Amino acid sequence: MIGSWTFTPADGVPPPVAPFAHATSAGQTLYVTGQMPTGTDGTLVDGGIAEQTSRVMANLARVLELVGGTLTDVIQVHAYLLDWNDYADFNSAYQRWFPERLPSRTCVGVHGLAADALVEIDLVAWRAGGWI
Repeated sequence: MIGSWTFTPADGVPPPVAPFAHATSAGQTLYVTGQMPTGTDGTLVDGGIAEQTSRVMANLARVLELVGGTLTDVIQVHAYLLDWNDYADFNSAYQRWFPERLPSRTCVGVHGLAADALVEIDLVAWRAGGWI
């Protein structure tokens, strides 16, 4: 069974900037669309890679919460960095969100991201009971 969820700023996540769902499930697997370092008003957070990474992770955690999950359900992360020189600072900010177990991860450098962001992250989560 496939499920799909799109949320609004009233739900505590930034609005989608294109025609996509925030999350889509297929059975026990959940795919969360890449999140940007923006607030619910759609504006980019102030600061560098650490602040932007924390905002992206907070947005991802909120999407997971809205479908009944947490970051402990995450099995795979894809991270996209605008500047590879930010890699060490990104890792420091990112790791704080996974204090118990790190999921598998791919991190790549890119030539550009929407909203003038320094980072974008999407993820895959899994639950034995599926998703609401």
